[in-house]
Amino acid sequence: MMVATRETLRSWFYRPWFLAMIAAVLSASLLITGGLFVAMRQVEQSESQEMNAQGERFLARLEQLFGQLRESLDDLEAQPLRSCDDEMIATLQQVTFNYRFVYEAAYMDASRICSNRPRQEGLSVIRPPDIKGPTYSYWLNTTTEPDENRAALMLGRGNFRVATSRGHLTDMVDLSPGSSLLVVLDHGSRAIPVLGVPQAWPPTEPWPPKTPDALQVTQSHLIYRMPTDNPEYQLVLITPRSGMHIPELWWWMVPFCLVLGALVGVVVFWIVRQRQSLDAELHGAIRRGELQVLYQPIFDLDSRNCVGAEALLRWRRPDGTLTSPDLFIPMAENTGQIRQMTDFVLQRLLEQLGQLLRANPQLYISVNLAACDVMVPRIGQVMARLLTLHRVAARQIAFEVTERGLIDVVVARENLQALRDVGHQVLIDDFGTGYCSLAYLQTLPVDCLKIDKAFIDALGHDAASSGVAPHIIHMAQALDLKVIAEGIEYESQAELLSSEGVKFGQGWLFAHALSAVQFIELITRGRRLAGRRIDDEA
Repeated sequence: MMVATRETLRSWFYRPWFLAMIAAVLSASLLITGGLFVAMRQVEQSESQEMNAQGERFLARLEQLFGQLRESLDDLEAQPLRSCDDEMIATLQQVTFNYRFVYEAAYMDASRICSNRPRQEGLSVIRPPDIKGPTYSYWLNTTTEPDENRAALMLGRGNFRVATSRGHLTDMVDLSPGSSLLVVLDHGSRAIPVLGVPQAWPPTEPWPPKTPDALQVTQSHLIYRMPTDNPEYQLVLITPRSGMHIPELWWWMVPFCLVLGALVGVVVFWIVRQRQSLDAELHGAIRRGELQVLYQPIFDLDSRNCVGAEALLRWRRPDGTLTSPDLFIPMAENTGQIRQMTDFVLQRLLEQLGQLLRANPQLYISVNLAACDVMVPRIGQVMARLLTLHRVAARQIAFEVTERGLIDVVVARENLQALRDVGHQVLIDDFGTGYCSLAYLQTLPVDCLKIDKAFIDALGHDAASSGVAPHIIHMAQALDLKVIAEGIEYESQAELLSSEGVKFGQGWLFAHALSAVQFIELITRGRRLAGRRIDDEA
């Protein structure tokens, strides 16, 4: 029941339209999510830039404002009048005329207060100053009324007071709803709002913040700390964040992302259909006998005699075209057909070359094993049955495994050792392209290393990999292992390898991959030539 359910789910999952739909939905979702993330980052950057600009404008205005208030107080303190009379009121009016940011000026003594605005209620000076310096005293937020013509900040020196209006602060920057301009006192423990609504203080984030940045971005607010020369206070501008305001450009990107996701789905649908089509063709190719085994001869580099061959699986279509093994072998491994193909190679080579192998006990054929064949003892059982049937010695069939195929080293070592115990040779194919080290190699039951063609091609050149082949050769010699060089195309390569101690090689210099008939002809011809040479010598 479980197997049937698993197969049903597997068949559904591998349907082209289902995979295409998943690919389209995932790609569109990722694109839209990525676009939204970029858009929100742009919103954050826009908010930060706007906040920085707003804070800089406020700071510039405040510096102007406090500078004029101090100058006006200095002027008033320097003049000799010290009584509330008409001359004092005229002086106060002249100060407000001379200084743009002085909205109201006042003189106070023990008995009365006089101001340049006598009809108004006058400044509130009852409470003690919020900041008392050596020269000036500061009163913050002297009124909470929204009237822009009411005083918001007041400075005092001696008997004189000057104040600025709320409008002088807001004419440069219009605070957004919920924003506030605060003066932070007592080392960050108390904050007085100068403009805007009162804010909870201190904020939920640590204050003063550890970060040296002037702008703090939290989930709900932007907090801008303005630098001041006075260590007694700090100016802070707080404004709520704009929230999920998504730029209009993102809404234009959504249909583009959907179209792109649909295109990805179409591509996936086509690839899966092609793959399934190739998978189905491979099934049919095995039944129709389109697979064939070719043999790449292996030669002794000194005597140039053929000592064996590597069995290669090829797929020739009915129209004569060849499908690359790099395409159908990985697919066969993924679909589980590789076991059937390995059995096909073993059976076919013994059917084709069984008589040749019996007549030439020194000859051997190597067969490539996939990772799934290395991980189970099945191959040993299949091979034992075939060897008994064709009366061929186990030492005449070798097995090649790649470093990448040794997924579980412990299991692979046990299965490879079992093959060696009955007489099979074990070869590491494409050595140098995987992850085998000297210590790692010493633990494996191996008879021979095959050096990858890429390292042979680099011999005699200045390429970075030109020294790999000699290194592998010396490593094999230290472990008493045979070496086979793959892809030899030039006589100079063969001579160099032979001088380095390499005994065997294969490549186009000696022969291309041959059919069974051609390989048999190669071996029997060599035997006849050898026999003729013996007769001649006699």
